Amino acid sequence: MTSATTTTALPVCHRDRLMHHAHEVSFAAGTRLFEEDGHADRFWVVRSGTVLLDSRVPGCRPAAVESLGRGELVGCSWHFPPCTWQLGAEALSPVRAWEFDAEAVRALCAEDPAFGRAIAGWVGAAVAHRLHTSRIRLLDLYAPHGSGSLV
Repeated sequence: MTSATTTTALPVCHRDRLMHHAHEVSFAAGTRLFEEDGHADRFWVVRSGTVLLDSRVPGCRPAAVESLGRGELVGCSWHFPPCTWQLGAEALSPVRAWEFDAEAVRALCAEDPAFGRAIAGWVGAAVAHRLHTSRIRLLDLYAPHGSGSLV
């Protein structure tokens, strides 16, 4: 099953247009892609490997939020002013990805409303999925046994 956060969630014409602005990058395992509260000026789509999204917890190691793999969007904060990372991200394994310049993609969105709506829907689906994942994670960690049922 294909996740709404993968590039396949974009219609082919919009995915092709976005991919014209991609360039390949690699990250070694343990590399931090970005830190919470930093300026979100780019985003990635994973080609191979795994990226862990995390959140700072005072006095502790960052808490894992979600791990992302092939075809998934890494970074959503670039799309929403003030373009500040809401999470951090680290390569769990060697990662190959397509990298995109956020300002260039926002300009494409502004000049082509249909493209902009498709990108907004794609990014919005990723945000909604991460919110749901975070909620489930918090219930797993902090809720009394059995209270996290999503009947």
